[in-house]
Amino acid sequence: MATLTDRRITEPGGGVGPATLEGVTYDLFGNLDTDQPVGSLSAARDEGAPLAVRMRPRTLDEIVGQQHLLAPGSPLRRLVEGQSMSVFLWGPPGVGKTTLASIVSRESGARFVEVSAVSAGVKEIRAELDAARRALHKGTPTVLFIDEVHRFSKTQQDALLPAVENRIVTLIAATTENPSFSVISPLLSRSLLLRLKPLTDDDIHALVARALVDERGLGGRVELDDAAREELVRMAGGDARRALTYLEESSASAVALGEQVVTPAILSSAVDRATLRYDPDGDQHYDVISAFIKSIRGSDVDAALHYLARMLEAGEDPRFIARRLMISASEDIGLAANNVLPTCVAAAQAVQLLGMPEARITLAHATVVAATAPKSNAAYTAIDAAIADVRAGKGGPVPAHLRDAHYSGAKKLGHGEGYKYPHSYPHNIVAQTYLPEDLVGTVYYEPTSNGVEQHIAERVRSIREVLSDRVTPSRTRGDDDERR
Repeated sequence: MATLTDRRITEPGGGVGPATLEGVTYDLFGNLDTDQPVGSLSAARDEGAPLAVRMRPRTLDEIVGQQHLLAPGSPLRRLVEGQSMSVFLWGPPGVGKTTLASIVSRESGARFVEVSAVSAGVKEIRAELDAARRALHKGTPTVLFIDEVHRFSKTQQDALLPAVENRIVTLIAATTENPSFSVISPLLSRSLLLRLKPLTDDDIHALVARALVDERGLGGRVELDDAAREELVRMAGGDARRALTYLEESSASAVALGEQVVTPAILSSAVDRATLRYDPDGDQHYDVISAFIKSIRGSDVDAALHYLARMLEAGEDPRFIARRLMISASEDIGLAANNVLPTCVAAAQAVQLLGMPEARITLAHATVVAATAPKSNAAYTAIDAAIADVRAGKGGPVPAHLRDAHYSGAKKLGHGEGYKYPHSYPHNIVAQTYLPEDLVGTVYYEPTSNGVEQHIAERVRSIREVLSDRVTPSRTRGDDDERR
């Protein structure tokens, strides 16, 4: 598919002249002709396109689901009718975000520019905005569609702000993550936020039924028996793209076997092949890494190695895998095997130095260590519990005896007064209050009895017994003002 970075089209004779590629028109110098509408996502409807692309709705009335956004006079309908407004489409994969952008490109009559946040930089964004300004001066508005907008940096989002504010472009941004956390507030405040819901089982049923008979789809060439249909809907999990992918694979299997009806057995074998598909920038990127981490968490080393192999064979960035391993080492393994985090950090460094294909060995090493290690999420749950208390407003002033006493005037304020220096006491532990007054007695860290953490648990119990015998802070012999 042509992108807007394909600025030059070479003619068969070797010269550069007027040409059109998938609706994108260029002038005699090979530059984009902004007098002409730019091709849209809906142009990719040839017979070789995936079923999910061929069956993409052409109008709002063909959309399955999202009825809460499609009422007469709704923002989406006004957008398709040509009203200039910028919107953020937030929802899980496969619910119609790209489809809505496709419909706008088809029906609004505006130039349509598609940018992926995965690959576009600030330079590319500014180039597209300059082209949009030139087009607007000639009377042609531009719709700018940004997929995966949550991957844009703050600098990239800042570059969009003036064009959105002055309506140089109509921005349609799609994201699977909450824009409140991933999009700068000035950009979000100048746009509408529309939340798309997961498709229901009835929605998926309707979608599959249409694809089976529609000439853009399977055109009645195969059927789906009731049991297979129910199983397909269940496996789709509210994701239209996944449902159509599974349907396409199972239909191809049926035809190859000389069958006209897709059975549960055919569906099952086809889905095994469909799941092997892996788009490093799409849903499979998230699904497979999720399965990888959950397999490590579940201590299934063979499953973890399988998903590692799938990612490596698909060309996933090995540095991304290494980062996820480091997170897992702290989140799922923690102090039960406190050697795993250093191993994963070392693996990440080795990946940087080695590169592929040798890095696969290092990643396998770290994966095996992580999957077979005893597990504990005690540190992870402890920090989340502490953060929850802080966010709830708990935690009064720092106790006076713990405050910094290393500056002039601190003594007059009572800072450090009564602090007990632990190294002056047996076992380097002394009973005194450390938590703010309203949290005294709160326990965040609850060590497990797994692996090394069982020894830590014994020590923590002993320490807490000493600390529970707290007394009102007072000056004691052996305390040293310099140690405050």
